[in-house]
Amino acid sequence: MDLLKKLFPISFSYVGEVAKLIIGIIIYVVIGIVGGVVIGLAGLINLPFVGVLLGLVGGLLDLYVTAGIVIAILVQCKVIK
Repeated sequence: MDLLKKLFPISFSYVGEVAKLIIGIIIYVVIGIVGGVVIGLAGLINLPFVGVLLGLVGGLLDLYVTAGIVIAILVQCKVIK
């Protein structure tokens, strides 16, 4: 549980009320959008290995955002404490 709290601090701090949960989810969505824009701009570099690397980073970022939102919802529902 301590590892989850270190990796996903937003999921554990923005819970308790529905408004806080929505703010936490919006923060995760903004992280995903900003990360996607940065990865898209870095994708303008025309080197073969950069595209593959950015694809992996983008996939990991999407996974992080999705997992953060799911954990926040589970903490709100008191499935995870």
